[in-house]
Amino acid sequence: MMCKCRFLDHAAVVDRESPAAASGWTLCTRTDVEEVKQVVRMLPIWATTIMFWTIHAQMTTFAVEQASVMNRAIGGSGFLIPAGSLTVFLIGSILLTVPLYDRLVAPVARRVTGNPHGLSPLQRVFVGLFLSIAGMAAAALIERYRLTESADGVTLTVFLLMPQFLLVGAGEAFTYMGQLDFFLRECPKGMKTMSTGLFLSTCALGFFFSTLIVTIVHKVTGHGSNDGWLANNIDQGRLDYFYWLLAVMSGINIVFFTIAARGYVYKEKRMADAGIELADEEAMIVGH
Repeated sequence: MMCKCRFLDHAAVVDRESPAAASGWTLCTRTDVEEVKQVVRMLPIWATTIMFWTIHAQMTTFAVEQASVMNRAIGGSGFLIPAGSLTVFLIGSILLTVPLYDRLVAPVARRVTGNPHGLSPLQRVFVGLFLSIAGMAAAALIERYRLTESADGVTLTVFLLMPQFLLVGAGEAFTYMGQLDFFLRECPKGMKTMSTGLFLSTCALGFFFSTLIVTIVHKVTGHGSNDGWLANNIDQGRLDYFYWLLAVMSGINIVFFTIAARGYVYKEKRMADAGIELADEEAMIVGH
């Protein structure tokens, strides 16, 4: 059910008994009210995309730490790949996913859904969130395997980490495209400058949320001399449990995202249902 937010209409009601009735500080125009309503409708979508960037943060932190204790040699050359450079697979996956979507996925999606854009912005975000869950599951399984082999004195090749980088990278391509398209299309005309800010704020909050989760996990799982899941020595911790935790949290998050997305009505459809062209939206709002 779409949020009506009718309580916000009171901000545009003139109280003639009030001496400050005509003041711009106490009375909003109908345009202002409608723009705020539109932003409020977008907030559930905004909130449920933060978790993706929390998972993305692991690719530049714990995944790099994993790489640092694995075999980074290329063949018998003796050259060691810098652990931090593994993020090139993340970037490469993004660069590969975008043209693959345009050339392969979008044409098929157009025929199946009838949408000229292929997948809608929210459908693209959903795919990105799903791929991030798959990335965390792959990371947990690989880390579990690495710990088992490490206990037997075997150092695995760093290229085993490629699946998690590729999956999260592909997820970033879908999420990034979907988020940016969604906020640009759905932000009201008078607040277009907020669209990029809303998108970037999810990235920032995702990294902050990652720090919060790490701190909580440290306190909950670490007791006395035991460093818990996220030990300073990665071989003595249980990073795989942490990855599973993120996968479960993201799984719960995608359920809430799906609920919010199914209840969201795109601005274009709302205008069409009202019998108004999208280009005339601003005139319609002012004329109320």
